[in-house]
Amino acid sequence: MDTIFAVATAPGRAGLAVIRISGPRALTGLQEMMRGVPAARGLRRLHGASGEVLDEALVLRFDRGHSFTGEDVVELHLHGSSAVVAAILKELGRIEGFRQAEAGEFTRRAMENGRLDLAQVEGLAALVDAETEAQRRMALRVFSGALGARAEDWRKRLIRAAALIEATIDFADEDVPVDVAPEVTELIVGLMDEIQAEATGVAVAERLRSGFEVAIVGPPNVGKSSLLNRLAGRDAAITSEFAGTTRDVIEVRLDLDGLPVTMLDTAGMREAEDVVEGIGIARGRARAEAADLRIFLTPPGDGPAFAPQEEDIVLRAKADLHLGEGPGVSGLTGEGVDALVAQVSATLRGRVAVMGVAMRERHRDALERAIVRLRAALELVRRPDAADLAAEEIRGAIRAVDSLIGRVDVEQVLDEIFASFCIGK
Repeated sequence: MDTIFAVATAPGRAGLAVIRISGPRALTGLQEMMRGVPAARGLRRLHGASGEVLDEALVLRFDRGHSFTGEDVVELHLHGSSAVVAAILKELGRIEGFRQAEAGEFTRRAMENGRLDLAQVEGLAALVDAETEAQRRMALRVFSGALGARAEDWRKRLIRAAALIEATIDFADEDVPVDVAPEVTELIVGLMDEIQAEATGVAVAERLRSGFEVAIVGPPNVGKSSLLNRLAGRDAAITSEFAGTTRDVIEVRLDLDGLPVTMLDTAGMREAEDVVEGIGIARGRARAEAADLRIFLTPPGDGPAFAPQEEDIVLRAKADLHLGEGPGVSGLTGEGVDALVAQVSATLRGRVAVMGVAMRERHRDALERAIVRLRAALELVRRPDAADLAAEEIRGAIRAVDSLIGRVDVEQVLDEIFASFCIGK
């Protein structure tokens, strides 16, 4: 197996740059460069082939079985000059058995060596991509092994159920009075409830990964763009006294109290005065209806532009003018904005509360396959003549659970996941 190396830090000028090396020759291959086998940690001069000093670096050694990849690993903590990094990479490329790592190859080796399971790899990918506190927490739970531990618990209980059924098959010709159906039924029903709850939470986890969408809806010139600009802290949308200024949906990505939220400023809802405005209004309404939450801004005496859904927020527009009654908001002065942010955050956090640890569509697919198998097993276990069929359905559920953590052939899934990693990961 090749020894691989790559820069593990962001490219460009910086105080430090880290190069990671992993593989069977990570220690011996660096002897000439360091004038000896690297110690567990220490400051060493790194030499080029002609003997000149390329840099003085902090060198950290991680022995096989105690490293991220499970292999011998060396990290070179260099000065962050791009010239220094280029010189070291060039020198490493000259060492026999060394080559540049492919995207995600360090993590792939960690999985192949049993340091991570498939779910943890997905958690690590999500952790690297996390932009908000809620995303970080979700990813860290999966990376720490929470989904793998849950899958292992389900697997043990499924094996118990299968073993009970198969025992009745093995001793079918003997006088075995014990009826296993009640215990097996209890196991299956409990597992179905837990797995269904986990599958239900995947939709929320997917939204947390990609970001919730919150649409600002109302008639023209009601202050939608001003509110968007206030929330964004910048002039993201053009505002003017002329109705119909916004014709296309404007999106602004925000970290709203730790939640990833994309705010949508939609075209003013009214009878269109021209074809282009009509297209903008139609698109805006479609996006608003598909959003996770809507904020309706209403002028005095008017209701929402269309029927709100449960948990949607309806506010009096331009609250700074003190027209009408009820809760209001003003993008111009900021009146009511803090209360609005708190309400949006509370609503979305209420949805996040139902989330488990499964977070990808692949997870939901595996969980739903397990539920289908268990539902079939539940029907069969009640029939004395169908024990072998019930056992096979439970084994199918075990295979579905196994796919969560990579115990079955998931090569295509792995290729997709590892391709999303940077080279040094």
